[in-house]
Order: sequence, then C-alpha cells, then structure tokens
Amino acid sequence: MARYTGPACRLCRREGEKLFLKGERCSKQNCAINKRPTAPGQHGTSRKKLSEFGQQTREKQKTKRIYGLLEKQFRQYFEVARRTPGVTGENLLRLLELRLDNAVYRLGFGRSRTEARQVVRHNLITVNGKKVNIPSYQLKVGDVIQVRDKSKSIQRFKDVLDVTASRSIPEWLSGDPENLRGTVTMKPLREHITYDLRETLIVELYSK
Repeated sequence: MARYTGPACRLCRREGEKLFLKGERCSKQNCAINKRPTAPGQHGTSRKKLSEFGQQTREKQKTKRIYGLLEKQFRQYFEVARRTPGVTGENLLRLLELRLDNAVYRLGFGRSRTEARQVVRHNLITVNGKKVNIPSYQLKVGDVIQVRDKSKSIQRFKDVLDVTASRSIPEWLSGDPENLRGTVTMKPLREHITYDLRETLIVELYSK
C-alpha cells in the first residue's frame, strides 16, 4: 500500500495545527510548527481566506494525514461509511478509529501512528491470539490486541511505554500496559474522538 514518505512536520505546517504525526516530539518546544507556524513554500506566509470548497478539502486532507491514509483508501472508507446505517461522518471516524494500527497507537504501543503501523507490519501484534500484520485490519468489539509473547522483552517496547505512559486511553479500549495487551470494549462514539475534526465537511465534499 502506497504511503506518504515525506517530512511529517511539513504536513502539520500545511494544516496550520499540530497533527501529532511524530509522537511526543510534537509536544516539545522544538516542534517545527512552533518554530515556523507558516505554511510551507514561498507563499506560506500569506494564508488566504478559504472558500467553502477549500474548507472541505482542507478538512479531508487533515483527517487523511492524522490517520496516515492516501486518497484512494480514504475514499473507500467513506463509501463503506455511506452504506452503513447511521450518520455517515461518525461512521467514517469510527472505521478509522477501529483500524489495528490506530488501536496499537491508542494503547501506547507506538509513539506515533507511523511507528504503530511499523509494529504491526513487523509481525509483533496478535489479535485474539492470531498474528495479524495488516495495519488496516478492522477490529470488532471483544477483540484482544496484544504484543506477541516473544516480542514483549524487546527493549523497543520498554522505551515506548516510558514515553506513552501518561497518554490517556480512549473509553472504547481497555488497556493493560503491564502485559502489553488491550481489548476493544465498545464501538467508538463521536465523543471518544477528541481531535478537532469537522466530519460533516468531508461528507459534503464527497456528496457533490
């Protein structure tokens, strides 16, 4: 699956806010957006007022970048959300939250979603006792996510947990950091997703 491999801080600067793409570094003073709050490029200092279409596009881009997706895959999620009973925008965010790489990040097994995706790709995670190396794997209520027993002693996870220990775990997950395990206890609700996202703009954009 194709993915963005350029500088992560450039994406935050483009959206004009922190997307926390580099984990805990984004909380430090040397974060790029603290040093250069303008958009990248020679015209970055002159942000123009966005049209309605521009606002919708920026909201889509911001959401894609937070979850580390490109256009084709993001559009596929939207089509699934549109066909699912309920509010389309909330369905979309729920599908994104239930990705395995996102759950690994939320549980604190990765400092960023990029690192969480790498952990999954490297066959270090099991779901219900079975090895799963697909970052986009869709979790269900009751699924148990766990670092493989053979991998628990890796220094990498000890270092990661030292950094993510203070991170709060969303209500739809129950975490057991000591055993590097977590469980999906319920479907994510809109109030559990604390990012400043306006999913209605995305729905309006794709509905044109």
